[in-house]
Amino acid sequence: MEDFRLKVFVSAAHNLNFTKTSQELFISQPAVSKNIVELENSFGLPLFNRSGSHLSLTAAGERLLQYAEKILDEYNTMNYEMSLLTDNLRGTLSIGASSTIAQYFIPPVLAKFIQYFPEVKISLLSGNSTQVEEAMFQHKIDLGIVENAGRCKGLHYEDVVNDELVLVANSRGKYADVDEVTMDELCKTPIVLREHGSGTLEVIEAAFAAVNYKLNMFNVIMQLGSTEAIKSFIQNVDALAIISIIAANKELKDGTLKIIDIKDVEMKRWFAFVTRYGEQSKLNKRFCEFIERLCNNF
Repeated sequence: MEDFRLKVFVSAAHNLNFTKTSQELFISQPAVSKNIVELENSFGLPLFNRSGSHLSLTAAGERLLQYAEKILDEYNTMNYEMSLLTDNLRGTLSIGASSTIAQYFIPPVLAKFIQYFPEVKISLLSGNSTQVEEAMFQHKIDLGIVENAGRCKGLHYEDVVNDELVLVANSRGKYADVDEVTMDELCKTPIVLREHGSGTLEVIEAAFAAVNYKLNMFNVIMQLGSTEAIKSFIQNVDALAIISIIAANKELKDGTLKIIDIKDVEMKRWFAFVTRYGEQSKLNKRFCEFIERLCNNF
């Protein structure tokens, strides 16, 4: 259904070589030229500068590329979503998700998924990453989504979406005017962290170890079992906290929390699917594919 001429144009615009485009699309080189000429005639504008075998985009070609990529993306989305309507999935799916994912990432995904597959019954178990992995080993869940950096032997992991941990403060408190701290300064500052077994804490420990610091060097005044508890706590106490930027999104937008950079330290991580080896049902696969598709469109 999509306009094949646009597909040819986008390939040619990226390759800047009609021979490579013909190989990529499995059509002849004359067919590539024909489709490009038809597009140029329809717009009444040259799309490529031709100098011997060298190609470059004209200003019109650059503009068309922006629109063509968006149009082809919309075609792909349309085809995917129409295919979902023909896939009459049913059954039960037990998901385990670590706390940050269960609270901030997965609910809108589940809401959209059941719009397409109303006959799928989903249950969600929430805990820290270690608890989700234990539930997977015990066959209590079909699919896990975790945030920890470590990997358990006997389980299969597949990265799905990026996240970042950030140092945050009450924007109306003692640290409201602080924009950056060194690790030495952070060691002397009251800080609130997640509990042991949390994927968030594991990532923090690894990031600190990479610059030769250990958790016992810090003034940890509290360890709490949920990010919501941490956010509430630091809005009432002059302390800092390290949490997921996804979890802090609302408070950062409304201005109640602010990010403080840690000099020379970044805490990137992936949310990852976790399954038992060799145990992927059609329902599992479709749900994972659904999430990946949503993430790619963010």
